[in-house]
Amino acid sequence: MLLEREVEIQHRPLMLQALQEKVNAVADSLCGQTPACSRCSQPMQRHDSEAVSWVALFGRLHATVVRYRCSACQDERRPLLDLLGVEPGRISGSLARLLALLAVVAPYSLAAQLAWLLLGVKISAMGVWKVVQRLGEAAARYSEGMSQYHADSRSEGASTQNAPPVVVLSVDGCRLGMQVRKQRRRRQGDEVLPPLPPVEEGRFQDVKTGVLLLPSERVETSPGRHSAVRRFLVSCLGDADAIFARLYAQLRELGWVGPHTVVVIVGDGAEWIWNRATMFVRRCEILDFWHALEHAWGVARLLYGEESQGAGRWVHQIAEDLRAGKVQDVIARLKRMRPKTPELRESLQSLIAYYSEHAGRMRYDEYLRLGYGIGSGMVESAHKQVVHARFRQAGMRWSEAGARRLLALRLLLLNDNWALLDRLPMVSVA
Repeated sequence: MLLEREVEIQHRPLMLQALQEKVNAVADSLCGQTPACSRCSQPMQRHDSEAVSWVALFGRLHATVVRYRCSACQDERRPLLDLLGVEPGRISGSLARLLALLAVVAPYSLAAQLAWLLLGVKISAMGVWKVVQRLGEAAARYSEGMSQYHADSRSEGASTQNAPPVVVLSVDGCRLGMQVRKQRRRRQGDEVLPPLPPVEEGRFQDVKTGVLLLPSERVETSPGRHSAVRRFLVSCLGDADAIFARLYAQLRELGWVGPHTVVVIVGDGAEWIWNRATMFVRRCEILDFWHALEHAWGVARLLYGEESQGAGRWVHQIAEDLRAGKVQDVIARLKRMRPKTPELRESLQSLIAYYSEHAGRMRYDEYLRLGYGIGSGMVESAHKQVVHARFRQAGMRWSEAGARRLLALRLLLLNDNWALLDRLPMVSVA
């Protein structure tokens, strides 16, 4: 370990020197080239030059940058910085993406420590935060732009020539604690900021997450348990329309929704899911099996008592019948019951109404035979990976913009699409 660290320290200046030589070579290659104005396409005039620097993985780089200006449009360009994708005084694009990667999996303060331990780069937690805001805004804009593009029926997605016959889609929502203040507080000098007030009721916002997978790519890891070989996650801060628009855009990008593709929607019974499932003409709606049993447990506890064996046997029998596709038999048996208390009567009527409303989505024997699956565990697992593991740690509260940007970056990582950031320029944010 010591030898490796010694070699790294010894060669770090050499690597910085080699990188500086590369930058100098790029600068020399641009000499004598006059850029054209991006607005009027006319040749721009040399305005001035200045010495600038920026931070890269191996240290600080320096260059003399020529600035050009269009006399008609007053537009300015610095070809060298445009080509390198850097800004004076800031962090290079390559280092910024590594820092953002650390912040996607760890809190900002811990990401700053990891940057020193893993990369040998000293940076503050605020410095990591700023990088995430700029790259995250670029990723969020790309995701939103893709969603808006595919909302147009004339948009072009991936080829659907090999579109799968069936796609499984599961969607759900969870809550994220938001900051009490709309804007960040700023410390004046050595002033100590007082603690934030407690998060009041209503200081939460929905995060909706969807999962897309192919039934043919689900494997049985143990008896009765299945795992997806490949899946795609979609998540956003927003309403139900936003998450379904992004799910549709992702399907178009993958080429998974053809004229004969059946979209299987698995949900927990929330109306906002079924109301928007109608956007898919060829669809199969499935009520999550375990949510159906949760409603049965409510009646069982009133009927037999908390944690009684009788309650367990009663729910187990309902589960066996539902798996066998006997939902109408279950409803008929529930209707024959004679509750002895008003509370039990109300709970029983609620269960009967729930099963009757969703009976068409409870043909579990057929769904299992077709390999669709009957549970929404995949989207609940996605919530834990996308949201809980990073956004819901102790004491965390988020601004809407900060959560939206980090969420966009985390999705790129979990979908194995981090390389997309190489094609997205960092954007300036207030």
